[in-house]
Amino acid sequence: MAIKVGLLLVFFSVMVGIGLYCRRHATNVNGFVLGGRSVGPWLTAFAYGTSYFSAVVFVGYAGQFGWKYGIAATWAGIGNALLGSLLAWVVLGRRTRIMTQHLDSATMPEFFGKRFGSQKLKVAASVIIFIFLIPYTASLYNGLSRLFGMAFDIDYAVCVVVMAILTGVYVIAGGYMATAINDFIQGIIMIFGICAVIAAVLNSQGGFMAALEGLAQVSDATVSDTPGVFASFFGPDPLNLLGVVLLTSLGTWGLPQMVQKFYAIKDEKAIDTGTVISTVFAAIVAGGCYFLGGFGRLFSDQVDVAANGYDSIIPTMLSGLSDLLIAVVVILVLSASMSTLSSLVLASSSTLTLDVLKGRVIRENDEKSQVLVMRGLIVLFIAISVVLAIIQYRSSVTFIAQLMGVSWGALAGAFLAPFLYSLYWKKATRGACWVCFFFSTVFMLANIFVGSRFPAILQSPINAGAFCMLAGLILVPVVSLLTPKPDQTLVDEAFSCYDRKVLVRQRQALGERD
Repeated sequence: MAIKVGLLLVFFSVMVGIGLYCRRHATNVNGFVLGGRSVGPWLTAFAYGTSYFSAVVFVGYAGQFGWKYGIAATWAGIGNALLGSLLAWVVLGRRTRIMTQHLDSATMPEFFGKRFGSQKLKVAASVIIFIFLIPYTASLYNGLSRLFGMAFDIDYAVCVVVMAILTGVYVIAGGYMATAINDFIQGIIMIFGICAVIAAVLNSQGGFMAALEGLAQVSDATVSDTPGVFASFFGPDPLNLLGVVLLTSLGTWGLPQMVQKFYAIKDEKAIDTGTVISTVFAAIVAGGCYFLGGFGRLFSDQVDVAANGYDSIIPTMLSGLSDLLIAVVVILVLSASMSTLSSLVLASSSTLTLDVLKGRVIRENDEKSQVLVMRGLIVLFIAISVVLAIIQYRSSVTFIAQLMGVSWGALAGAFLAPFLYSLYWKKATRGACWVCFFFSTVFMLANIFVGSRFPAILQSPINAGAFCMLAGLILVPVVSLLTPKPDQTLVDEAFSCYDRKVLVRQRQALGERD
């Protein structure tokens, strides 16, 4: 217990200390929200990766999908690395940084508002973010309950409140720069932690080959009659596994808290280096989480999924580890949760302040008041998420849990296609954005209330979210061709940033001989 408490105290002290140290970077809106657009490759890459993966992935998704698909669940981690990180950086990174700076937009709603010349579109995007980020924020605490129950004799509510307060302190004090630096430290912990945990769990089963052989002998007639299906390449249900890969990988392209990381990139080198770092980070952390979860059925004699749910699988797998490793796991999950929580509350507060209150309640040029309001909203958002998490844990309320499940799909479905086409295609229209916003939010909310009437494959929030994202990629160009063309002056002004000439060294671009 002394080891566990000691490591936690050191961890929390460092997080808060960095927040206080970074106060000088958070004196204005640009500094508080984007770190002055001067964040280097390592910090940006780790901020992207740690915001991507939380306790929801490590405890919830890894356990659930590992149980359902066996070792094939690792494909989700591979997809996260290649689609969710590598391709996202290549396709979105540079263009997002250039156009958002050109339009002077600090949030995704503000980008939509300026790109399409519509204040209503900006407010609508802000409302969608507010509705769906709050329950997603609350979901981050879920993975902590069982792990803290396993490691400490502490009430779940106390764990949630302490984590929320400490996260709030460093985000409120240091803004985005404090979040980025802490994300870097938390990312290092996550990398070493997941490697140590995988090695320890496999060693407890006799090593990798012995564990894989044991998994091949597991059978479940309710899932598949194929022998060794849980140790196979694509698992027992490749189609639904594809839905998981798409939602958890392609979904990051439309999540405001993820895309906003590209706004703060410092320079060209930061994009190139950050692409590599982010991809490697995702391959280790996400690949490791799903790979670990794939061996969950080896512990089926200790796990009662029907009674305790999928969230009990990973904690059960880890319960036999040494005290030192359990302490590492607790800090690993805290790191994953706090990094994502800080990103979410910063995105929520900045969106509501800059896109709804600015110019209406707060004066346009009053940056001190804007930063003050953002700090106040961070407190409010964290408090609401804590209340929701405790209510869900201590009661039979299921609506909150359902809304958490659809939040990722609703956000990614609403924003992915409009944002992507806005960066690349001059003919994208305001009407296409409205249709995509409306379709995804209504479809995902319907999945909560009347999901049983959906086709079987779309009853799962995972598959429904993936469907919304893919549908948006078709809806935006089709609706754009059927609705009034955008204002040509507005479009030319937005895309002029890509044509601006800059001088680069010979090693960066080939030129003619003198």
